[in-house]
Order: sequence, then structure tokens, then C-alpha cells
Amino acid sequence: MDDAVRAYVEAIAPEHRPLFDRVHRLVLDGYPDAEVVMSYQMPTYKVGRRRLFVAAWKHGISVYGWAQGAEAGFVARHPELKTSKGTIRLRPADAAGITDDELRELVHAALRSA
Repeated sequence: MDDAVRAYVEAIAPEHRPLFDRVHRLVLDGYPDAEVVMSYQMPTYKVGRRRLFVAAWKHGISVYGWAQGAEAGFVARHPELKTSKGTIRLRPADAAGITDDELRELVHAALRSA
């Protein structure tokens, strides 16, 4: 993790940091060689040509990075969490009801090879 990403993560509001850390851990568990860089002013996980963007906002965490409809059925199971094309908005309370397996599938949908 480079210094810019580290600074971003350290600045995440304390109430959202555990959720960010959870997503970060799940990404790196599945993709230990993922490069973590800043892109579009947010932490970005790069695996080959694939990207997963994870940003902290006032509501919690937003996750971006897959083609619409390619989010492993996550939006079908949690339609209230989709905010715009390709964006999942996770508030800590929402994420408490989502298993790590579901989040792993979401990460895999963004980072698996085409």
C-alpha cells in the first residue's frame, strides 16, 4: 500500500473504518498480489487489467468496478444498496447483514479475469 492510500485509509471516519478494513481484508485474502493504489482519489485494487474501487463517504463505503449486471447477483439480493450504474453503497448497518462470502463474490466479480 503506497503512502497516498495509507493516508486515505487513516483519514476514514472511525465509524466506517471497520467496514473498510473488512472489505480490504477480503480483497487481499482473495487476491494477495493485488496492487493497491490511488485512482480517481480513492483506493483502487488492481489485478491485471481489472479494478475495484473502494471509497469512504459520509454514509459508509461505496464499491465500484464491475460491468452493470456482473456483480454476482449481489444487487438482486440487495437492490436497496445500488445507487447508480455499477455502484454499491454499504452502510455499516447494511454490511452487518451481509456475509463475508457475499462480499467475496462481489470482489471476485470485479477482479476475476475476463
